[in-house]
Amino acid sequence: MSVQNEFTKHAKDYNNNNIIQQIIAKALVREIASTPKTILELGCGSGQVYKNITWEICEYTAIDFSLSMCELHPRAKNINISCFDFDSEEFFNFLENKNFEMVISSSAMQWSKDLKKLVARLSNVTNTINAVLFTSNTFKSIQAITGNKSPILDTNTIKEAFLHSFNCEFEVYNYNVEFESKKKLFDYIKNSGVSGGTSLSFKDAKKLYKEYTLNYLEFEVIFVKTISKS
Repeated sequence: MSVQNEFTKHAKDYNNNNIIQQIIAKALVREIASTPKTILELGCGSGQVYKNITWEICEYTAIDFSLSMCELHPRAKNINISCFDFDSEEFFNFLENKNFEMVISSSAMQWSKDLKKLVARLSNVTNTINAVLFTSNTFKSIQAITGNKSPILDTNTIKEAFLHSFNCEFEVYNYNVEFESKKKLFDYIKNSGVSGGTSLSFKDAKKLYKEYTLNYLEFEVIFVKTISKS
């Protein structure tokens, strides 16, 4: 199942299963020192970033590849919502002749199939990107048990992609989210979208359920702030 299908499938449950994404979205907006009037958001989801913005915005362009997610996003006269895969030529054509004071993205850009190319294209429409991405160390204990490689980009790949077009500041944070039961923990993995549509075989799932003794899930995120173009 593709990442896009995974998010579409669980769109209605998303707000109940994205605890960590809500925390990250809030932290991302809190770290923005300026008050940009024109913003492009990649991976807008149901609007958790937009809902945390407190200053007045002239134009907010929200992009997500799941139509179900786009339908959940807040509406207003100054909000333009479009359903695009941000790796597609269709999206790159959409960016032609546009300019934004800031591009923001919370827990979405790690799914890019070519992050270096995406950041390079974004550098044509903005001088400033503030983003937070999950890294491959998310669910690292689960990966150790199953032996499966993370579908998420590792920290160095993310840094290299941004540094190709910008000078940046990076900060890496680790979060643990506790669950009151093993069932709720595994339901979260299934429904949160962080797994990116990858599914375990019955044998691996059984092994994981037996051997995963932690009452929490591990998340690692990297905050990216561009300083200038390189």
